[in-house]
Amino acid sequence: MEKTTVNINGTMKEYDSDVMLLDIAKEFKDDYDNDIIASFRDGNICELFKPLGQCSTVKFITVNSSIGHKIYVRGVKMMLLKALYEIYGFDKINKIRIEASIGQGYYCELDGIDLSNDNKLAEVEALMQSYVEKDIRFVKKSIHIDEAVRLFKSYNMTDKVKLFKYRRSSSVNVYNLDGFVDYFFGYMPYSTGVLKCFSLKPYKDGFVLIIPDGKKDNNLIKFNDSPKFYSVLKESNEWGRSMRVDTVGALNDAVVEGRFKDIVMIQEALHEKRIGDIAAEIAKDKDVKIILIAGPSSSGKTTFSHRLSIQLSTFGLIPHPIPVDDYFVNREDTPLNEDGSYNYECLEALDVEQFNKDMLGLLAGERVELPTFNFVTGKREYKGKYKQLGKDDILVIEGIHGLNDKLTYLLPKESKYKIYISALTQLNIDEHNRIPTTDGRLLRRIVRDARTRGADAKKTISMWQSVRNGEENYIFPYQEDADSMFNSALIYELAVLKQYAEPLLFKISPDEEEYTEAKRLLKFLNYFLGVSSEGINYNSILREFIGGSILPV
Repeated sequence: MEKTTVNINGTMKEYDSDVMLLDIAKEFKDDYDNDIIASFRDGNICELFKPLGQCSTVKFITVNSSIGHKIYVRGVKMMLLKALYEIYGFDKINKIRIEASIGQGYYCELDGIDLSNDNKLAEVEALMQSYVEKDIRFVKKSIHIDEAVRLFKSYNMTDKVKLFKYRRSSSVNVYNLDGFVDYFFGYMPYSTGVLKCFSLKPYKDGFVLIIPDGKKDNNLIKFNDSPKFYSVLKESNEWGRSMRVDTVGALNDAVVEGRFKDIVMIQEALHEKRIGDIAAEIAKDKDVKIILIAGPSSSGKTTFSHRLSIQLSTFGLIPHPIPVDDYFVNREDTPLNEDGSYNYECLEALDVEQFNKDMLGLLAGERVELPTFNFVTGKREYKGKYKQLGKDDILVIEGIHGLNDKLTYLLPKESKYKIYISALTQLNIDEHNRIPTTDGRLLRRIVRDARTRGADAKKTISMWQSVRNGEENYIFPYQEDADSMFNSALIYELAVLKQYAEPLLFKISPDEEEYTEAKRLLKFLNYFLGVSSEGINYNSILREFIGGSILPV
């Protein structure tokens, strides 16, 4: 038997090359605080049901890591699907949709089943728990595309059939869980035994799958009711279905059938109408003098702010942008992260007192000198930038803490109007594979950073987790406090972003830490038929990222 000498956690070990990675993981499990769920084999993600083979290094992935958490969630979702079909039957369910993350859980709907008069959800959860106790193995198999199409037609999973129509390879990997077969974008656990923690909660027209939060203690996420966010999700999904473009396969069909330009025009018109509706609501309230706009990175806040200002002008208002960034404290006073780097995202990085003093002065009709932050010197400067509000003037303030009342604690509540910008894509890869909102925003940022900041994809990816941490701490907790929400996602955008993002991602080499994420994003973009940016509106939110906007973004 051929032998392999491999480095595991700094220890050189020799194994038979056909030994299962799972068996090696059991040997090293006491070295980790959390369950091992997958591995890196020479830097590439590898499932534990694979043999060791000829490799030089193995590093294990635990359930509380970013990659491990995604694998955990994927495995729980497959258990959920198997249990739902087992209890209700394939003939009773038209479609199971696993939608976006909502209230820190995953919102799901069953077409053909009225869950409001159904008490079987507890039965579904109990069945899932029985799968965990049985420790059922996930079996991965490569099958021909034609076989996959026949299989998923028999399951009535038409979205997968449509997706495989545009697959360039002749085969596809599917997973078998005790007779239930499905296709997933991404890797799976080795067995159900590692998927110990989850729950199901009825919610609105469906239910929410609640899973661990990926932290060290592996606790279930506390579900937070998010009715406003749900309303935006529902509206977006219904629009996508009405346009017959709710999955990647459907979008590819639209490209092939020559409907893409119509989709662009309709989507942009819907954006403009929604922005106009928000402006009309603001204009009706004569007490509102400060508009506060917040949203996660690459949600299109800058373009939205300019387009909202234009719409406000049609109602006779005179908008004035105020960048919150100009109120950064001097760099030497900026709080530090644990690693010693500057934390520009916490509220303490801003001079909140001065900001409130200046805004109160403006609301009182005073002439106020406003600061400008010099990002080169790290100092706040005053250069004679004065502002005084008239009766029709209104301030438009964009910043990460806009929805947090601690930023504007001295300002009267009636003077404030809060807007939350999300980028909640209407598309699924298929009925069971949701496109994460974070993936769309990351691709937007990769393209924009390369174009405007000279930052390569490697740097953007390396910073992304830090950006995400800031969003989790300072933006998402306040989204339900918004007076209005605006979904900036464009149903067609990933087909356009593809041509810009792919060359940037291909520059990341296999020996770089960011290669795994770049490879995943490239595989994801491979689902889409690429489309030229020609014909995209010059005030489109997408132009903020790909370039060519007529707005100062």
